[in-house]
Amino acid sequence: MQDHHVVVVGGGFGGVQLVNDLKGAPVRVTMIDKRNHHLFQPLLYQVATTLLSTSEIAWPIRSFFRDRPEVTTLLAEVVGVDGEAREVLLKDGQKIGYDTLVLATGATHAYFGHDEWEPVAPGLKTLEDATTIRRRILLAFERAEMETDPAVREALLTFVIVGAGPTGVELAGIISELARTTLPKEFRNIDTRKAKIILVEAGPRVLAAFAEDLSDYARKELEKLGVELRFGEPVTSCTAEGVTIGDAFVPCRTIVWAAGVEASPAAKWLGIPADRAGRAIVDKNLRAPGTGDVFVIGDTASVLREDGSPVPGIAPAAKQQGAYVAKAIKAKLAGRPVPGPFHYRHQGSLATIGKSAAIIDFGWIKLKGWIAWWVWGLAHIYFLIGVRWRIAVAWSWLWIYLSRQHSARLITQRESMREE
Repeated sequence: MQDHHVVVVGGGFGGVQLVNDLKGAPVRVTMIDKRNHHLFQPLLYQVATTLLSTSEIAWPIRSFFRDRPEVTTLLAEVVGVDGEAREVLLKDGQKIGYDTLVLATGATHAYFGHDEWEPVAPGLKTLEDATTIRRRILLAFERAEMETDPAVREALLTFVIVGAGPTGVELAGIISELARTTLPKEFRNIDTRKAKIILVEAGPRVLAAFAEDLSDYARKELEKLGVELRFGEPVTSCTAEGVTIGDAFVPCRTIVWAAGVEASPAAKWLGIPADRAGRAIVDKNLRAPGTGDVFVIGDTASVLREDGSPVPGIAPAAKQQGAYVAKAIKAKLAGRPVPGPFHYRHQGSLATIGKSAAIIDFGWIKLKGWIAWWVWGLAHIYFLIGVRWRIAVAWSWLWIYLSRQHSARLITQRESMREE
C-alpha cells in the first residue's frame, strides 16, 4: 500500500478520469460518492423521455476499479472539509484523512431564488430526476385518458419546459415525438397528438451558445414538431396548477426545469471565493487558492480560458481537468515540474432536436440535419463506457428509429393516479 493518499469526492466524468489516469502511480486512492453509480449525464434526458432505461446510461462505480487494489470506493456523503487537519468530513460523522484532495462534486439545478418551485418543476441532473420526470409525463397521458373535464384534460396534456438550452430543446423535441408518433394508437379517449409542448426561454432564441444560423435551424425544427416557443419573458411562478410566463398563466400539470445550474457547496467547504453560480474559483492549475494540495474540477469549478471566457460545464471539459490533475499529482510525486496551466481543448458543441435532426458546431465546420444527427449519435456511443452498453444503446436507438416505439415506458414508482 502506498503512503500518499488521494481522496476524490465525486464519481462523475472528472473524478473517474482522474482515478483512471492515476493507475500505476505510487498512491492509494479513496473515491467517495453519495450514489453508487457513474452517470452518463449527456443522455439523461433520454431516460426522462422513455428512450433509454436507467441501466443503459449508469454503471456501478465499484465495477470500474475492481482490479485496482489501491482504490477504495465509499458510498458516503461529504458535508465539509477541514483544511488544517487535512480531513474530509462525512455526514455520518466519520473523517477521512488526505494528502491530496480533489473535489469533483458537480452541480444541481438552480431556481434563481425560488427553490419552492422544485417539487412541481423538477430539474434533470440525476437518475432520480429522470425517473420522476418520466413518471410524470406518462401519468399525465394516463390521467388525461380518464379525465372527463375538458379544461383539466387540456392542462394534463400541456407540458412546459423552462429553459431552451440543449437539455430543454432535447426534452421538448422528444416529448413532442412521443405524443405525436409513439402514443396515438394506444389511447382511446384522447388524441395524444393534441398535446401542447411549450418551451420557455427568457432570452431571444433557443440554444444561445450556438451560432445564430444553427439556433435558427433548431427553432424551425422544433416548430415542425409542433413545439410552441415562448421567448423574451421569464417564468415568474410555478405551481401544481400551472406556470406563469411573464404575466400570463398557463394551466399545466407537467413542468420540467432546464433553466440553470448551481454548483455543489465545495467553495463553502474550502472557504474560498465562488462565482455567481456557486462554482469555486480556482487558479490556472485548478488548485483551490490557499488550501495546499486541494484541486477542484468539473461543474463545481470556475475555470477561465485564455480569452477570459469560462470553460463550459460539459463532460469533455471535466475529463480533461481530471486528466490534468492526475498528471500534476504524478509529476509532484516524481519530483518533476508541475505541468503548465490547464488548457481546455474545445471539441465541439452538439445538440439534438428530434429524430434525424441535430446541430453540431466544431468551430471549423458546422453541421445540421440528419448528417449531424448521425454524427451526434456516433459520438455519444463512442463515449459510453464498455462495449456492452455501446451495443445496447445503439440497438435501442436503431429499434426506435425503425419502429417509432419508445421502449422504456414503465411507470415504476408508486403514485396515485388521481394525485395532482
